Amino acid sequence: MNTQAGVAVRVLATRVVDAVMHRGRSLKAELATCLPRIDDARDRALLEAICFAVLRSRARSEAALAQWMSRPLGPRDNEVRALLHVGFAQVVILGLPPHAALSATVEAVRALGRPHQDKVVNALLRRAQREGLPEASADALWPEWLRRQIRTDWPEQAEAIFNASQHEAPLWLRVNRSRGSRDEYRQRLADAGIEADLAEGMADALVLREPLAATALPGFAQGDVSVQDGAAQRVADLAGTLPAGARVLDMCAAPGGKSAHLLERDPSLRLVALDVDARRLQRVRETLDRVGASAHLQAADATDTTAWWDGQPFDVVLLDAPCSATGIVRRQPDVLLHRREEDIAALMRLQRDLLKAAWRVLAPGGRLIYTTCSVLRAENAQQADGFRARHPDAVPDLLDEAFGLKDAGGRQRFPGDQDMDGFFYASWRKKT
Repeated sequence: MNTQAGVAVRVLATRVVDAVMHRGRSLKAELATCLPRIDDARDRALLEAICFAVLRSRARSEAALAQWMSRPLGPRDNEVRALLHVGFAQVVILGLPPHAALSATVEAVRALGRPHQDKVVNALLRRAQREGLPEASADALWPEWLRRQIRTDWPEQAEAIFNASQHEAPLWLRVNRSRGSRDEYRQRLADAGIEADLAEGMADALVLREPLAATALPGFAQGDVSVQDGAAQRVADLAGTLPAGARVLDMCAAPGGKSAHLLERDPSLRLVALDVDARRLQRVRETLDRVGASAHLQAADATDTTAWWDGQPFDVVLLDAPCSATGIVRRQPDVLLHRREEDIAALMRLQRDLLKAAWRVLAPGGRLIYTTCSVLRAENAQQADGFRARHPDAVPDLLDEAFGLKDAGGRQRFPGDQDMDGFFYASWRKKT
């Protein structure tokens, strides 16, 4: 990496971090805007690595700034604060070569139009290099209300949830079985010098311990493989073997991974992929096109069945419901910055409305599969209990321990269990 490019990456990282930490923007959205502007794949990987490291270590960085600065930085200095987080993450968390990281980060201060602050930035980064960052408790990143709720819901698992969410998740792959077997693809990876582990009991899954851009995977562009966490892959396992030509609804389909997985396993399925956001539905189209799958895509509010349903019932409805995303903090660390306590009640109302609509369009004898990437019992076990109370014609499926800890009528997986994300699963059959 040349000096100019190195400085440019630090400037972009600072702007992404500033937008996420101080202006409430989504990390995913900010990276989607910035990454295409970087030509070199190594620079793109560095930008992503810095931003994720910053958000995972921000409690330690904030503690350092509080202890090391005689006067706290004000709102006008948010960009410099973000730059310091970027610098700390490089020197301490990522362990980048100190000279290059310090030089490029200090130069970025000047590129950001703040040359008068280069000396203080240099001094603080050198102190971090010498001393490291102060330690912080595993739950320090979590807002107080959410920390309290996790401890209430899961007193025995809370510390493990907090700890797991601090660490980078492994890269899970889903092999497209319509294009070849998992073992065949694992050999392709080995031939390319990429080591992959088998995932016990997971028919299509491989796990990479070293991060790798999806586009660098053999056959990715051709749809031979996709990136999808093992917990999400379990949804297709829960659906099981369906009758040929079964009519399936993926109710909140974007970005399309679960629809694609079902169709890779059985292309005969008549699948309808529904999403309220037409732009997000375009991502579903791109996902399905890449893996060579076909479905009917429809943009609509799933809760308003009169607006989109043709009256023909579905054999299976998959509702991967909008939720707090508290089970995927290690993949989306900015969740802890943006989630508010009042969000949970609103999400629960939406989940109830979606469950009601799903039951309405499900055929007698059909199955409703309800999942979230949450660890909050209000969205999961309590939601499942409430659904069952409202629908006496719902017969719960008994899920085995492969789906996690039994909780009410479903199963709860916690972040880091078998290296997977936090996830909840429940399934009901409609009495005939």
